[in-house]
Amino acid sequence: MANIMDIIPMSNVMPFGMCQSLANPTVAAATAAAWGTLTPMPCIPVITAPWAPPGQVKVMNMPALINNAKCMCAWGGVISVNNPSGCLMTQGK
Repeated sequence: MANIMDIIPMSNVMPFGMCQSLANPTVAAATAAAWGTLTPMPCIPVITAPWAPPGQVKVMNMPALINNAKCMCAWGGVISVNNPSGCLMTQGK
């Protein structure tokens, strides 16, 4: 079980996929090193706000994380729950 404040990278949300956003400094640096050819880098999410929408039930005094909740990454992506029973996350725009 999780709540809407479970947004800590490397603890609550593990890295996944490849980030393609030039707003991400690692992608921007790799792209610059490749003479402007977009160079995706491993996704390490930087979550900017709690998961939304919140659930009705509380987990550790905060609204529960529900299976259709999403949160935003600082680099422009949207993170959603892909497999509620396995806690796998996906990112997309």
